[in-house]
Amino acid sequence: MIEYREFGSRLIEDVYRIYEENGWSAYLSDKDKLIRSFDKSLYILGAFDEEKLVGFVRCVGDDEYIVYIQDLIVRPGYQRKGIGRKLIELTSKRFSSIRQFVLITDKNDEASNAFYRAIGLTEEFNGYPITHYFRS
Repeated sequence: MIEYREFGSRLIEDVYRIYEENGWSAYLSDKDKLIRSFDKSLYILGAFDEEKLVGFVRCVGDDEYIVYIQDLIVRPGYQRKGIGRKLIELTSKRFSSIRQFVLITDKNDEASNAFYRAIGLTEEFNGYPITHYFRS
């Protein structure tokens, strides 16, 4: 049975392996930086099978007006079992009073976009279409 609980950088080796298994190479070059990013995160909720970390959601933000989902990731062997959905559900409940609950994903990642739409996330904010800007 999958259990959900908060955790921190002490499980960074497990986190590293999950990123690696999913091909998220941007996180793999500097383990000290990864540890610091976890230590500075607002909220990290893990999905555990026994004591094995099988997925997590990591959030940054101010816990008042905005929370940004930096990572939502599940080990490949555990995907399509409702774990990602439950992580988002619990996170959304935890931050239910926050005005801006934000997640960004690749526009061309059809699977991720379909998943986010299926769990009720939209491309509009309170009925207003929005856009996004990035430093290039």
